[in-house]
Amino acid sequence: MTVYFTKNITQDSQSIHESLTKLTKTNRLVLVSIISGLAAVFQAAGGFLPGVGYFFSPLATAPIIFCTILSIRLGLMSYLLSTFMLLIIQPSELIVFPFTTGLLGLGVGYAFLKYKKRLGIIMSGCAALSLGIIIVLYAFKFPLLGPAASTSFNPFAVGGILLFAIIYSWIWVEASVICFKRLNIIVAS
Repeated sequence: MTVYFTKNITQDSQSIHESLTKLTKTNRLVLVSIISGLAAVFQAAGGFLPGVGYFFSPLATAPIIFCTILSIRLGLMSYLLSTFMLLIIQPSELIVFPFTTGLLGLGVGYAFLKYKKRLGIIMSGCAALSLGIIIVLYAFKFPLLGPAASTSFNPFAVGGILLFAIIYSWIWVEASVICFKRLNIIVAS
């Protein structure tokens, strides 16, 4: 199990990063704007398609991860652009995306560029997601988790949030590794 978490997994993401940095600035901006629109549509799906749309909403993390793989600056640009698009098309998602889905994408994407080991990448995503949820719950007093966690501080709720964030970040890291392998084949050819 130790080998699993200490194994290098960033080869494909680094290869994609190097391939896509060869694009012109205009092409990168167009790519980021299209991907940001995709992130905003995924996040807004819960409001437009109640029920089934909530299955698409978590997918808003993937475009932010991808843009952050291009460069940290483009990842931040995509994060902000997606947030502004949500302001226009689905304002009810403005508290959720910047502090959960989008922040997780930034954390995992940044970690893919800076760290090589799976554990570091998972922990980076976990830190970003749990920090975002805790800020929304305890600083803004917004019931993000519904009745599962109150807006008054509770150490057990924080422990549950950390456990959820680790598992959710781990899922996104593994999904990203699979997607990067497939995307690397496309970009390399």
